[in-house]
Amino acid sequence: MSVVPVEELFTVFNETAMIIQEELACTYLEALAETGENIFQGSILQRDELSELTIKRLTKSYDSIHLNRFSNEEIRKSFQLAILKGMKEIVQHNHQMTPDAVGMLVGYLVDKFVHDQSFRLLDPAVGTGNLLTTVINQQQSKAVEAIGLDIDDILIKLSYVNANLQQHPIQFFNQDSLEPLFIEEADVVVSDLPVGYYPNDLRAADYEMKAEKGHTYAHHLFIEQSMRHVKAGGYLFFIVPNGIFESEQAPMLHEYIKKYGIIQGLLQLPLSLFKNKNAAKSIFILQKKGEGVKPPKQVLLVNLPSLSKTAEVEKILSKIDGWYKENK
Repeated sequence: MSVVPVEELFTVFNETAMIIQEELACTYLEALAETGENIFQGSILQRDELSELTIKRLTKSYDSIHLNRFSNEEIRKSFQLAILKGMKEIVQHNHQMTPDAVGMLVGYLVDKFVHDQSFRLLDPAVGTGNLLTTVINQQQSKAVEAIGLDIDDILIKLSYVNANLQQHPIQFFNQDSLEPLFIEEADVVVSDLPVGYYPNDLRAADYEMKAEKGHTYAHHLFIEQSMRHVKAGGYLFFIVPNGIFESEQAPMLHEYIKKYGIIQGLLQLPLSLFKNKNAAKSIFILQKKGEGVKPPKQVLLVNLPSLSKTAEVEKILSKIDGWYKENK
């Protein structure tokens, strides 16, 4: 019986990460980043810190696979599985990974809305790079350069390894994305926005959406920061909480979007994807105002069925198709 490529590659990522984790007494995720870098570089970079026996075990495991036999999606999925395993050790609220089906849907929407054969893509909350690389993998025959930012040094290292293994040209910055950014303007933004309050009131004061009292919502500030760093007419695809327009700070969000953007669509994701309905999210599509940018005749509003119901999903995709032809 042949081994499924994703399982075969996951086994190597997982076993070698566990070997490194034990020998270097680090976390699984740190070890995974190290082993991913070894596989990409084609050599063991921690030789000075490892025993001869460990080097032999790692070499044997690495020699059993050749990356060029795997597609980018197989590499991404197997690396993602290993990351998910590591995340169980350190469950932090903001470290939830974007579900695959959602990443695929965002990739489909980016492909539909963005017709340039080459463009620059920004994710200001890149995490492990899973959403960003899922989207890039779906831009068939388009050349995509990307920029990813994250404040967490382990996540950004995993992102960097993830991108290298898939051979994607992505620049990474390990910083608070709400601090000033020294990056080129992007054509498109995708992001699964961090939800909650931003603790740095001094920095928040530089934003139009700052709260009049108390902390400001981080997800509002991420929308504003993204809008500042995307070109006029550029598209922004955000994964946002369902109640984003119902919070006490929502009026400022309304005002800001009215001033700088055009709402293209809101696609409510199926509740079955989330632990409870309070955690449920939607895909929010914005376009930055610019010369010749017109609002759609009507905003694309969709309630997505369970993504396992293929026939119903097909219907929705053809509805999106119809809307696109009529409005674009």
